[in-house]
Amino acid sequence: MKTILLTGFEPFAGETLNASWEVARRLHGTLAEDGSRVIAMQLPCVFERALRVLEERLDSLRPQTAVALGQAGGSPCVRLERVAINLDDACMVDNAGQQPVDVPVVHGGPTGYFSGLPIKAMASALRKVHIPVSVSHSAGTYVCNHVFYGLMHEAGRRESLKRAGFIHLPYLPEQVMRYLKAPAMSLETQLSAMRLALRVVQTIHKDEIFSEGTLD
Repeated sequence: MKTILLTGFEPFAGETLNASWEVARRLHGTLAEDGSRVIAMQLPCVFERALRVLEERLDSLRPQTAVALGQAGGSPCVRLERVAINLDDACMVDNAGQQPVDVPVVHGGPTGYFSGLPIKAMASALRKVHIPVSVSHSAGTYVCNHVFYGLMHEAGRRESLKRAGFIHLPYLPEQVMRYLKAPAMSLETQLSAMRLALRVVQTIHKDEIFSEGTLD
């Protein structure tokens, strides 16, 4: 059976929830339109360790598609990430107390990678059903970008992995009680967004406007 690996992060920075994992875990075991089974996995919010866990799962599952989810606190919409850069520059410590500054994700790797997902087609599909969405040109320099870059680096080395990319999700409503006026999106809407996004990934094989590649 074909497999879609869907990852989310554990809570970090004192939070008790992470929207990315709450979405990913609820889609675990579901079937995409082409019959692919979604397998969800939680990643630690820790530099280097997150990539080791991801690589081990890629080895064991050999998925055809891998989509990593992260949480973008303060974002009012689903953010489809376009570019991963080869840089760790943490604004705060990770869950292991690490705070790398100006360190490459992969020594000797290219400056960046473009997403392997049809992100503009995904954005168009989400807008048609009135789900707030944007195409983002920066996934930051924290653990989300670290995983995004590492995933795209692995995609270039694994023949079985045909599509890969990263999506940032907003806070859930129950999270924003700690933050006055912080935007949020319901779990039901986020789940609908991800189901539709995965459907586009499985049916659109090349974005009409944006082509895949690396930044050299």
